Amino acid sequence: MRKYPNSKSLFSSLGSSPFLVLLVVLPLIVISVFIFTSCLKTSSSSKYSTASPLTWRVGLFDKSYTFASLAQSEASVVSYNTSTSNSLYPDDQATSSLRESSDEGAVARGVVKRHSKLEKMEAKLAKIRSSIREAARVRNLTSIYEDPDYVPRGPIYRNANAFHRSYLEMEKLFKIYVYKEGDPPMFHDGPCKSIYSSEGRFIHELERGKSFTTTDPDEALVYFLPFSVVMLVQYLYVPGSHEIDAIGNTVVDYINVIADKYPFWNRSLGADHFILSCHDWGPRTSSYVPHLFNNSIRVLCNANTSEGFNPKKDASFPEIHLRTGEITGLVGGPSPSRRSILAFFAGRLHGHIRRLLLEQWKDKDQDVQVHDQLRNGMSYDSMLKNSRFCLCPSGYEVASPRIVEAIYAECVPVLISDGYVPPFSDVLNWKAFSIQVQVKDIPKIKDILMGISQRQYLRMQRRVQQVQRHFVLNGLPKRFDEFHMTIHSIWLRRLNIRIHD
Repeated sequence: MRKYPNSKSLFSSLGSSPFLVLLVVLPLIVISVFIFTSCLKTSSSSKYSTASPLTWRVGLFDKSYTFASLAQSEASVVSYNTSTSNSLYPDDQATSSLRESSDEGAVARGVVKRHSKLEKMEAKLAKIRSSIREAARVRNLTSIYEDPDYVPRGPIYRNANAFHRSYLEMEKLFKIYVYKEGDPPMFHDGPCKSIYSSEGRFIHELERGKSFTTTDPDEALVYFLPFSVVMLVQYLYVPGSHEIDAIGNTVVDYINVIADKYPFWNRSLGADHFILSCHDWGPRTSSYVPHLFNNSIRVLCNANTSEGFNPKKDASFPEIHLRTGEITGLVGGPSPSRRSILAFFAGRLHGHIRRLLLEQWKDKDQDVQVHDQLRNGMSYDSMLKNSRFCLCPSGYEVASPRIVEAIYAECVPVLISDGYVPPFSDVLNWKAFSIQVQVKDIPKIKDILMGISQRQYLRMQRRVQQVQRHFVLNGLPKRFDEFHMTIHSIWLRRLNIRIHD
């Protein structure tokens, strides 16, 4: 056996003095525990680990809005700025100087400094963040950027200039990789003729591979998990069981496959991945994978803050009911002077908010026409188009297709909900073109609406017409339409994180 020099004399001398033993051995024990703990943290970065270092997300637009405030989540390899300054990073110039000095030192040592694709991409995103911050300082109601198709303007936007600059940058740089794993109909497919049609149409457009997608995953900024909760429910849910474990476990298995085959999920713990769902069970399904629920971008119709929807990382998605699948002839309505009904709603009992609305107003007032079902000869679409205000109460879940129906009919939407975040709220100023009524004020609906002057109503109605373009569906997506606005919502949330190799 090999002997180490002086080992006997060392330990014999230590043994003669308990104080010296503590002085030498105790620090060694502390160091060993620290190293062991660090190794555990490193090994825990595999999928669905419980390690959760502090993470920050920073918004780009209006700091008064929840999306723009700071939040904590669990992506151990994603960094965020904690500064409250106007810049996403406290000192972009200092950061740049530090990077340059580091590179110079590497050159002096004869080391060639190579940046990965991800590092180069993050450097581009840092410049874009800075440019959007700069654009946000322009408080004009009209964007200063030229555009052949549309120039955002007016109070329907939180900041028209910042939105436009962000949108233009998105068109130049944003790329999405759609994972190929999984078979239809539960993956890569979705309904296009139902209350869930916006989910199916979005999935189909990404699968078509013409809009913002890339076949090179290293080129992508975000990664789409192409399962449809609607289709999972259709094929895996046992009616009446109230049990969705089969659905949730399918998602767990799918992400395990993705995480084993590709480096991207583990690299960010899902922070640069997104799902999209219009089913009420979208949030619940995502909860089966903690990192999907807490880190990933969840594009949800059921954007309910009381069920874990986090507008700092999740995006609200418009619920659009296509009864026949047709997308033509949906938009338009008579002029305000020809709208004889103050407010209108028709729908069956579905949740406590509708129960309160029906109990208070059902068939009781000619101005506020509330029905659980329409009488023979009454047309739902005609009632929408002949109303000045359209009531949009939540059902069992917060989302309602009536919001988009009202916008299509050029009827000012009246949102009645608890905890609902309307679509594109990080860009659109919903107070400019809609009325929001608290549930407790349902008995006061007529007083609230009668208190709106004719001049104010006409302004709001014109803004509804203007905002239509952001909710319109097109066979082939057009700039600034519903598809592009959804993509922009995802883009914004990717801008708010920084991924490291």
